[in-house]
Amino acid sequence: MAAFGDHPPLPDALDEILRDDTTSTAFLKADCPPRAKRGHISNLKLETISQDVWSKTQVSELSDQLSMVVEQHSERSDCFIEIEREGCRILQIGDLRVTCAWPPFSDAWEITVVRPVAYLSLSDYDIDPELRRRLSDHHRGVFVVGKPGSGKTTFAQAIAAYLDQEVGAMVKTMEAPRDLQLPERVTQYAPLEGDLEKTAEVIFLVRPDFVIFDEVRRSRDFEIFGDVRLAGVGLLGVTHANSALEAIQRLVGKVELGLISQVLDTVIHIEKGVVHEILELKMVVRAPTGMESDLSRPVIEIRRFPSGDLTHEMFAFGSEIAVVPVRSEDAEGSPAMKMAADELKRQIIRFTGISVGHAKFMTETSAEVYVDQSAIGAVVGPGGENIRRLERQIGVKLDVKSVKDLPRSMRKSMSKESSLDFSDEEWKSRAGREWNRNDRIGNNRPKRRKGRKGRR
Repeated sequence: MAAFGDHPPLPDALDEILRDDTTSTAFLKADCPPRAKRGHISNLKLETISQDVWSKTQVSELSDQLSMVVEQHSERSDCFIEIEREGCRILQIGDLRVTCAWPPFSDAWEITVVRPVAYLSLSDYDIDPELRRRLSDHHRGVFVVGKPGSGKTTFAQAIAAYLDQEVGAMVKTMEAPRDLQLPERVTQYAPLEGDLEKTAEVIFLVRPDFVIFDEVRRSRDFEIFGDVRLAGVGLLGVTHANSALEAIQRLVGKVELGLISQVLDTVIHIEKGVVHEILELKMVVRAPTGMESDLSRPVIEIRRFPSGDLTHEMFAFGSEIAVVPVRSEDAEGSPAMKMAADELKRQIIRFTGISVGHAKFMTETSAEVYVDQSAIGAVVGPGGENIRRLERQIGVKLDVKSVKDLPRSMRKSMSKESSLDFSDEEWKSRAGREWNRNDRIGNNRPKRRKGRKGRR
């Protein structure tokens, strides 16, 4: 790819717009004045370049001229058509990425030109020496995350150059489109036959030490990220997210819980061109915060780096994957216990078909469950058979109580959220048998048919 600021001569109309060194993106659309994003990466502003309205002819002619620039400089390895489809063409012209769109894909002719406004090395960032040492161990899974225009790609480029030039690692990239500005000996791969999974297959054959995976967006991209990382290749993924935690949560469901910390161990959040937050992931086997050792399970700890402060825990609870903030307990209990109570309600409904009004953990291994008065017998079962079976399945000691034992204010709040009516008037007017017949969820037993007398 071209060195920073290196591109062939451009048409005069575009060259005049990009003459301002602070211009990072130019937006040209038919029947609209041209606009551009200008300024430092920490304070980019969208400005109207001039009040002159560009016509459809002007925009379409500029698109043709830019395609001609690529053809005239075909000997340059950094000038090529990246993608060409019906209504869209993406060009790489030196360090510029040009996207042209026209009807029917877009509502009007438009051209967007993106260029890097800075080329930084890792030493230009004010990062902790521990992070530099962590990145030097290139057998890691790293996410660089941030909003569009936050500087995450520039930071990823700095890491790639650092690994190539100072650490001596073999670095390759997977990009769609290819727009990272990297040293010449770093090979950049596009989707092979339009499929990044096929690119990943080739990546294994060239034996890199570290791979930069630019623009991890779709569900399949996260799955490919996991596959490449589990093959033992160091991997850095660039993805859009508002926070480091959101990027971690996007892996849930794409990678098995037990493998997440092996696939991803470091998340770096970039905001306005600076490192805003760093999280590290590590798997341990223990009870989640707020629970006793009887409920031990694999837990992924999410900690701030390098302080080691625990911020969140990720663990399986029933059929759900919970990402729970860890903080001091309040009057209502820890977040983990609240989530455990909600999951307990769902599990009881699933096993018994009986609606649960409220559930509350009294200790880490025991809980109170509140159901309708007429449903208590069904939950407990003959001789306590049902409740014992339920306790074995869930792993928690249960104390079944009537919803009438709850405070009136809690009953009123539940009546708004539940299909059951918890008002006092209904409890007084309806018999227990009627509640059991009409209001128990899952009571779908077929009615017994009356047979004829004497029928054999």
